Amino acid sequence: MFWKRKSKKQDGPEATDSAAEAAVDDTAEDAEEAGEAEGAAGAAQATEDGKADKGEKDEKSEKDRKAEEDTEAEAGDADADDDSEDTGSEDTGSRDDAEAEADRDTGEDSDDDSEAEDDEAGTSDDIFADDTEEAGVTGPDSEGITRVRAAVTFEFDDEKFEYIGNTWIVQADDDGVIVIDPGPDAEAVLEAVGEREVYLVACTNAYAPHIESAVKIVEETEAPVALHPREMRLWRRQHGAEHRPDYEVEGGGSMTIGDLQIDVVALPGTSPGTVGYSISQLGVVFSGDTLRKGEPGMVGNTYIDYTTQLASIGESLLSLPPDTRILPDRGPATNVVAESKNFDSWV
Repeated sequence: MFWKRKSKKQDGPEATDSAAEAAVDDTAEDAEEAGEAEGAAGAAQATEDGKADKGEKDEKSEKDRKAEEDTEAEAGDADADDDSEDTGSEDTGSRDDAEAEADRDTGEDSDDDSEAEDDEAGTSDDIFADDTEEAGVTGPDSEGITRVRAAVTFEFDDEKFEYIGNTWIVQADDDGVIVIDPGPDAEAVLEAVGEREVYLVACTNAYAPHIESAVKIVEETEAPVALHPREMRLWRRQHGAEHRPDYEVEGGGSMTIGDLQIDVVALPGTSPGTVGYSISQLGVVFSGDTLRKGEPGMVGNTYIDYTTQLASIGESLLSLPPDTRILPDRGPATNVVAESKNFDSWV
């Protein structure tokens, strides 16, 4: 709401007019008194000398004329003062208007800046947007999503990498949940699930941090496992040939689990069969290691197929609605708007 200040009431001009009138009256009275005095002196002198009488009358006339001129001059000065004060009043009003306009402009700029900051913040109100690297459980949030963080030790190319990984638990209906990317801590995941049924264990690919506790959770809950068929070699390396996934999922497919429809998003790049799980009802996509906050995900410290990974990000993730939340395999949440702004710097 904008407001505009009114100019203050100007009492100066009215007061100046009264003062000018008083000055004119006082001057006239002085002139009249002076004339009477001079006239009396002239009459007395005329008694003694007739010629002096004419001189005195001329002197009186001359003085009266000067008195009138002085009065007119003073009145003119008073009018000039009035004009000056009137002009000052107008200038003050103009300044007030200009200041009000400036205040309004500043307010509008402030609103614009605030909106821009809100856009930049993106996930500032997301409980999963924190950068804290600590194991533990966060949630559920307003969409019924819970995050379980656990310490991961990942061996790749004869190197060990340690970090905090994310497992996601999604409320599918009143009775059951979906577990996405079960990391190393099966006990923490099962504790967060509680008495609810596990309808599905969904893996984004078969690197150990995404499947490590899958078999333990299946043994406890008898839940089926979903995985892309091109990830079977990595799966067998972790769990052997005897524990096969129940469902083969590929990009473009969809599943109805509880009250939710889950769309499978093809995200090759970090591995040939990497997928994401998009749930439009909740406005969220689980991106695995393909896209993390502010960067394409690495495997260890390497990009496996950077060009293909970028294509997956641009075509499959950033094409989702702008307010879609992106929940990755590690690190904080982000969203499509924020990562779309970063994309050009990755190309």
